[in-house]
Amino acid sequence: MRRLLILAAAVSLTVPSQLGPAAAQQPRPRASAPAPATPAPVAPAPEPPPAAYEPDLLRLAEVMGALAYLTPLCKPLPRDADWLARMQQLLDSEGTTTGRRERLAGAYNRGYLAYQPMHRTCTDRSRTALDDLNTQGGRLARELATKYGA
Repeated sequence: MRRLLILAAAVSLTVPSQLGPAAAQQPRPRASAPAPATPAPVAPAPEPPPAAYEPDLLRLAEVMGALAYLTPLCKPLPRDADWLARMQQLLDSEGTTTGRRERLAGAYNRGYLAYQPMHRTCTDRSRTALDDLNTQGGRLARELATKYGA
């Protein structure tokens, strides 16, 4: 029975049905050459697990972003407070993978954007936030240097 079904399937594939004798005698179109194979995209190498100090480093980047927004708002920008240049140095030294660079830059941007809605001009709250962020950033930088070497 199984052979009969296989034979019937093979016959139905080779004999055109309902087309008539003229269609059966027409030459079959030639198959076009297969398209050249495109190389499969190379998957990026898996990212190594985050370093033990990554949460502190991300918080430092976020603080630097907030300082980059608040510092010029409240006081003239001293030469050593170029937070964007410092962030670029941090990215150059710690942004060893694409994912890590994106996380660091994202933290900086979050810090920068977090203070925009509430602080359009320099107020007492802005000055207090600036002082607190300077203290927190200094503490984080010292802790990172002490615990993990700089």
